Amino acid sequence: MKQRKQKYGKLFLSTFQLSACTFGGGFVIIPLMRKKFVEELHWIEEQEMMDFTAIAQSSPGAIAVNASILVGYHVGGVLGALITVLGAVLPPLIIISVISFFYAAFRDNVIVNMVMTGMTAGVAAVICDVVITMGKEIVKQRRILPVLVLLMSFVAVCFFDVNIILIILICGVIGAVDTLYRDRKKGGAEK
Repeated sequence: MKQRKQKYGKLFLSTFQLSACTFGGGFVIIPLMRKKFVEELHWIEEQEMMDFTAIAQSSPGAIAVNASILVGYHVGGVLGALITVLGAVLPPLIIISVISFFYAAFRDNVIVNMVMTGMTAGVAAVICDVVITMGKEIVKQRRILPVLVLLMSFVAVCFFDVNIILIILICGVIGAVDTLYRDRKKGGAEK
């Protein structure tokens, strides 16, 4: 019982700290969650974190909250999911409440504007890190389809302005068909 409480406490504090110190949206929190839960705590495998990221991104809602739900459920069941959601949602709620109280002072402050501009560069760097780190894992698998889907999705969004929802749906179908094909092929090889 004591170990369970400690685990739930660690879940809450981890997601609370990550959420409190992360600026720039869900894509920024993903590498930090990966570092915390995969590398430091060893509660999640690398492939599971990649799967959680894909599910969190394709589900409605904030990516950080969706990823927190998945991590929390994986580690501590339904209560773990509720705890991680609370840990992920509380810091932005507190910060936004404080900012809204002092909105006029923040809006016109030159230093605050400069800090926010500087943070934009940091956010871009973290997003690039996510792409490179998770992309390495895909390339290590030596499968051409995920790399091809990644490149085609990038080209479709950046150069042809294809709606991201359409890209997500198409990628989901491609992933499902590929998984079914590999499972059947694997099942046939075992017979």
